[in-house]
Amino acid sequence: MSHISEVLWQFLVKWLTDFALFPPEASKIAPQMDALYFFMVLVSLIGLTIVVLLITSFSVLYRKRRHPVAVQIEGSTLLEATWTIIPLGLFLIMFVWGSIIYFRIYTPPANAMNIYVVGKQWMWKAEHPGGQHEINSLHVPAGRAIQLTIISQDVFHSFSIPAFRVKREAIPGRYTNVWFEPTTPGTYHLFCTQYCGTNHSAMIGQVVVQTPDDYQAWLASSTSGMSLAQNGERLFASLSCNACHNGRPDSRGPSLANVFGAKLTLANGSAVTADEAYLREAILNPSDHVTQGFAPIMPTYQGQISEDGVIALVEYIKNLNSNYRVEQTLTTTNLLPENEGKGPIVAQKPAGQPAGRTPSDGTVKP
Repeated sequence: MSHISEVLWQFLVKWLTDFALFPPEASKIAPQMDALYFFMVLVSLIGLTIVVLLITSFSVLYRKRRHPVAVQIEGSTLLEATWTIIPLGLFLIMFVWGSIIYFRIYTPPANAMNIYVVGKQWMWKAEHPGGQHEINSLHVPAGRAIQLTIISQDVFHSFSIPAFRVKREAIPGRYTNVWFEPTTPGTYHLFCTQYCGTNHSAMIGQVVVQTPDDYQAWLASSTSGMSLAQNGERLFASLSCNACHNGRPDSRGPSLANVFGAKLTLANGSAVTADEAYLREAILNPSDHVTQGFAPIMPTYQGQISEDGVIALVEYIKNLNSNYRVEQTLTTTNLLPENEGKGPIVAQKPAGQPAGRTPSDGTVKP
């Protein structure tokens, strides 16, 4: 490029890199999304070309000077069927193709690593299972399926990563899910694409895709000392939830061991699957989710637990495989460490206090 100045060449390279019409394809689903998009663009361009050619041709062939007297032209069944069946077939191809991609995006694999994302004016907060927290940033390993469980703390937001071709709404009071598998290490843009108030344009961040080894090193250097499940266990004990949910024959609440993913029958006879959304609703609106065989005595925690606290409780219940640790929190004020070498988590229930009551207001807690 000796005939182009170095300054101009660098400008063109930077412009083509930073202002490309399409972001890089950095996830497994991105090439499939782009293939469908370009197919739709191609069909649209072919249709546009045909229409323009027909308009131009008819304008020349049937102009007034050549046909001063209008001539009636009878219809053609074959022609009408052709221009009906061919577009219909193309639209059906797009519909089926788009449906396949849609269900792939919103059906995460069973082994996907789950990360919670909380949106609020005007920031994104990511919470990893190991207890790592990030603001306006998300670290993920390349080559592994990542599921995002998203919720808003105030108004509607929309979590968008253009390089991964994924976008999902963050809705107040409701979990939404999306997954992706990043393929190329690097740093990519993160946006909120739903207008959410004055500083909407500042609600941006970055997604850092690392090699598996680099990601493990980042996890080790960013740990807060306790995982989400451990934080949830501490909150579970401090709220005296173990007074009812302890797995004993005379317990007033159902056992929570291995409840995640199980099929439950409610008091109204309906059947539900205990996923993250159900667990959240059961904590905040327990009267609407009473398990069959138990009385509706659990109070609501709406407005009493932050969204971060609910996430920690949900993660704790998801990992609760037996009632052993629940029993331990009933007999000691120090929660046993998950693994040897980790410090104990101190429960906030004073010794000698009646089970099921908090020291602040005496309200019966589940």
